[in-house]
Amino acid sequence: MPKLALYVPLKAKPGKESEVADFLTSALPLVQAEPGTLTWYAIQEGPGAYAIFDTFDTEQDRQAHLDGKVAAALMDKADELFSEPPQIHKFTLLAAK
Repeated sequence: MPKLALYVPLKAKPGKESEVADFLTSALPLVQAEPGTLTWYAIQEGPGAYAIFDTFDTEQDRQAHLDGKVAAALMDKADELFSEPPQIHKFTLLAAK
């Protein structure tokens, strides 16, 4: 069972919703190249509301993801795509199925 997770809510700027969805979809191959990222989900929570949720076994794997290409691209596009800066929430998972 994965032990650690990240949750990153994202609010698209008005008119940028499709660009946010395209950006998140395009990130999948980058995440697939990260052996320490066990699961990665790009989520649409509602109109203009998106999120990323991913899981890891170790803190080193989680930090490698945060230091990787997806996080860099996310921060690079933040001012252009999002109405507020992405907030990265770190969680410890207690149970999973």
